[in-house]
This record gives sequence, C-alpha cells and structure tokens, in this order.
Amino acid sequence: MSLLPIVQKERIIAIARGIPAHSSERTGEALVNGGIRLLEVTMNTDGALDILSRWRELYSGRAHVGAGTVLNLAMAKEAVAAGAEFIISPNLDESVVAYGLERGVDVWPGVMTPTEIVRAWNAGAKAVKLFPMGALGLNYLKEIRAPLNHIPIIATGGVNLQNIADFLNAGAMAVGLGSNLVEKNLIREGRFEELTALAAKYAAAVKENG
Repeated sequence: MSLLPIVQKERIIAIARGIPAHSSERTGEALVNGGIRLLEVTMNTDGALDILSRWRELYSGRAHVGAGTVLNLAMAKEAVAAGAEFIISPNLDESVVAYGLERGVDVWPGVMTPTEIVRAWNAGAKAVKLFPMGALGLNYLKEIRAPLNHIPIIATGGVNLQNIADFLNAGAMAVGLGSNLVEKNLIREGRFEELTALAAKYAAAVKENG
C-alpha cells in the first residue's frame, strides 16, 4: 500500500540523522508525541538498521518509519529487511525505484533538475525529493512546479518554522525536516519535552496551512 495519501495529509517527514542509538527511543517518542507521523532514519546514522527496526516495533499504528540516505540497491534491500516502510535517497537510482515497486515499498528519490524529476517519475516513483532545497530556494520550487505540477514534490533542506508555509503554498506536497526539527542539542541534553513541543509547533503550522 502506498503511503502517499498519508504524506499528502501529514506533510512532514522528520529526518533523524546521526542521533545517538541510546537516545533513539526517546527521540522517536518525543516526535510522535508531538504529532509527527512519518519518521526517517538515515542510513549513515550509526546503528540505523537497529533504530529502524525498533521504531517500527514501538510506533506501529502511530507512525510510519522509513530509511533515508539510501544510495543504492544493496542499501535498499538492507533497509526493507529491517522494516522500512519507505525509502528516501539524495540521488536517483532507477534500480532502487524498481525494487520498491517490486516489494510494495514507496521510494522517493532525490532529484534536482527537471530531467531528473521526469526520469524518476517515468521509472515509477510516485513522488520525488527535491534537494538541496536550502541552496535551490523557494523560487526554484515555484518554477519547477509550473511545468511539472503533476509530480508530487517533497522539499528537503532549508525548511524551518518561519518558511514552512511558504514551501507548502509554493506547491510542495510535503517537506523533509532534519536538524531544524530533530535538534541534536535537545537530544544530547535530554530535553525531550522541548523536542515534543517543537514537533507540535511544526504539526500545527501544517494544519494552519490547511
């Protein structure tokens, strides 16, 4: 089953990169308690597969868990074996998209140019991750959306509480939020109630945007 309707509704994917394994359960719990329903663990996080498996177990029915920074087919297979419900990449690898289609796992590959976006779509991706949004900027998203508004885009990089509404209004189906949401200082210092409050602010910002 595709998670696209859930992404379209929730509009936020929390990206956990480099979080300490010993704090991963409290981090995930804080995000879910704050209203985040899509959690991504990047594969370049120490113990990523263990965190992914544990989060699937803990948050079944409350949140969907996937793998990020999946660079190739071998990594995709590891992620799916660990329980990933979706796969996100910074790059486009058609073999990963094909594998996801075969296994019934959503793959949202990283793209930057119009050519890459259309290639991903033609390969069978139901949505793409436009990256690095922080460098490309809001105007780039608007210009891309004009000819390619039939392809759902997840804007990733540079999104924060101040501009999240701008990205959604410019046509992003959803946003990927890394360090601006999954704040490492809060995690390192054990301030998980503040992390929950921050997550709730982002969730509220999406609801306000309708």
